[in-house]
Amino acid sequence: MKNKVLFVSVVALFALLVSACGPTTLSQAAPQRSISVSGAGQAYLVPDIAYIYVGVHTELSSASEAVTDNNAKTQKMIQSLQDFGIDAKDIRTTNFSIYPNDKYDPQTGTPTGEKTYMVDNTVYVTVRDLGKLGDLLDTVIAAGANTVNSIQFDVADKNAALKQARADAVKDAKAQAQELADAAGVQLGEIQSISFYDNQPVPLSAGKGGGGGVAAQAAVPIQPGQLTFTVTVSITYDIK
Repeated sequence: MKNKVLFVSVVALFALLVSACGPTTLSQAAPQRSISVSGAGQAYLVPDIAYIYVGVHTELSSASEAVTDNNAKTQKMIQSLQDFGIDAKDIRTTNFSIYPNDKYDPQTGTPTGEKTYMVDNTVYVTVRDLGKLGDLLDTVIAAGANTVNSIQFDVADKNAALKQARADAVKDAKAQAQELADAAGVQLGEIQSISFYDNQPVPLSAGKGGGGGVAAQAAVPIQPGQLTFTVTVSITYDIK
């Protein structure tokens, strides 16, 4: 019995010695050193297209009467757009809503128990001839439109200009990274990551207008001006 115990102990000791004499690996990766920069590139373009929301807002004491009145005025407005030369594919309904509105006593501010019903119908219009935009607004207002919102100018084909702006942004970021590396006494390595963001111009909010049924004496003054498209690029480099 003692011999068996002694044999097991010798085997265990031999295994321990083999394990202790085996190769030892220490995993301690060097910290990754990097530098991150942002660059910007811009494109200046004259707009050649516009997008506008025009619509009809109706408020009457009867829901059915409000819908009937709104439908008639909206159809007249859409017909005026088509008669003006806007293609049917460039006119798209984006909102139709009907909702009750409680009346309140102006003296006490308490509900009177009466209601009116508001109906809104809005269409999104693509205007491809900016020279006629002011006249177009006059036309739809005369036809019954009483809401005009978010005139947004754009450029139909801006791909080439944005491509150049992205290249300029990368060049700007690289120049900044090299300047910082030189100042810090290090060298730029490979790019770790790169991302970009295109900043589009913000739409012009035109508010609401009233449809008086009579054409204005002069076209609504609209000045498209110049659009600035900004591309921002973020790049992270290895440094050594």
